[in-house]
Amino acid sequence: MKLAVVGTGYVGLVSGVCFSELGHDVICVDQLESKIEQLQQGKSPIYEPALDELIQKNIQEGRLKFTTRLSEAVQASDVIVLAVGTPSLPDGRANLNYIEQAAKEVGEALNSFKIIVIKSTVPVGTNERVHEIVSENTMYPFEMASVPEFLREGTAVSDTFNPDRIIIGTSGEVAKNVLVELHKPLTEKIMITDIRSAEMIKYASNAFLATKISFINEIANICEKVGADVTQVALGMGQDKRIGGSFLKAGIGFGGSCLPKDTQALIQIAGQMDYDFKLLKSVVEVNHNQRFNIITKLESKLMDLSNKTIALWGLAFKPETDDVRDSPAFEIIQELLKRGAVVRAYDPIAVDNFKRHYKFEGVNYTDSPEESAKEADALCILTDWKEFRDISPKLILSWLTSPILIDGRNIYSDEEIINTELHYDSIGRPNLIKGNKEQKSMLLL
Repeated sequence: MKLAVVGTGYVGLVSGVCFSELGHDVICVDQLESKIEQLQQGKSPIYEPALDELIQKNIQEGRLKFTTRLSEAVQASDVIVLAVGTPSLPDGRANLNYIEQAAKEVGEALNSFKIIVIKSTVPVGTNERVHEIVSENTMYPFEMASVPEFLREGTAVSDTFNPDRIIIGTSGEVAKNVLVELHKPLTEKIMITDIRSAEMIKYASNAFLATKISFINEIANICEKVGADVTQVALGMGQDKRIGGSFLKAGIGFGGSCLPKDTQALIQIAGQMDYDFKLLKSVVEVNHNQRFNIITKLESKLMDLSNKTIALWGLAFKPETDDVRDSPAFEIIQELLKRGAVVRAYDPIAVDNFKRHYKFEGVNYTDSPEESAKEADALCILTDWKEFRDISPKLILSWLTSPILIDGRNIYSDEEIINTELHYDSIGRPNLIKGNKEQKSMLLL
């Protein structure tokens, strides 16, 4: 098939590249000339494992092209995939300006029958609005479809090739048959539904995942008070097939470009229908408050944070990505600086992105975990990069001035910590504190 993918963010770029790997001819479109030039050279503008290699391979084999000329891409293709951004407006609603502009340009460019697929996350009813805009700008027939994405940053390529399911929302027979054929090599789990339900499935899925994360973080906070271990609680819960173990990892909350944006958007969608989505509002509130546990734990050990050197490991919102949008690190650094702390921060990939997104005065960004932690008064782990898990707690202890380690992602086990002199605090687990022999002996039982 011949595909045009409009938008080269995470969704558009990964989808376009993976479809080319499946043997389709794909033209990816973006307005930014600098980004297109970079892609034409085989270099991805985002960090995503395996993506650069696939871009280079499919450019060389002639199936993948990049351009700023939307009209040429549309006219050369049978399927047009809209994957432009829908960022949050100040009130939480999705900003549809980019997708409406893309719809207008696609309409103006149509030269024959096309299938127009919206892969961007959009409020219910957006496909109908796009249909209206395209119709106003073309005399040619077309069919609409909603095919929401369920990719995770850091595993987006793998998720594309191994999806849990494919949702296709359409009322057009041609679109249904073509899109089933397009996705059939990926999975047999293809669900056909109406367009509005497909749009809602995306929001409902992300809202539920966000709810699981906030729920286990609330359980973690209770575990700390009653002396239970949330990792064991989550393991026991997850073995119930009605619950499942995914997204039950306690920590400092979710971030990134999807869950925060989509939860806020769904709250706004409900509000526009005069429905108060109280549960999801609580999910958002819990998630926002959870990241400040790091500050509370630091203050419980150091009291006054003024002039204390705090090392932070991790700036990306999750490992295997350089995405720092709504990363917990932002507000944690903000609070530390307010309290007069000296901040040294390290991330294997995301430092440059973090600097571009957040302008902090006085933060020292280091080139290694050791440089960050050396002679610091405390170390806080904010992202569970494998690089951090591979560092011995005893080595960390040798770097720090004060033996304080706040593990916001629970990357270390009791066994790794228990024979060190670290004052270790994690999320929802019994604290392992130097000299507490009774606690240590209980944990060894």
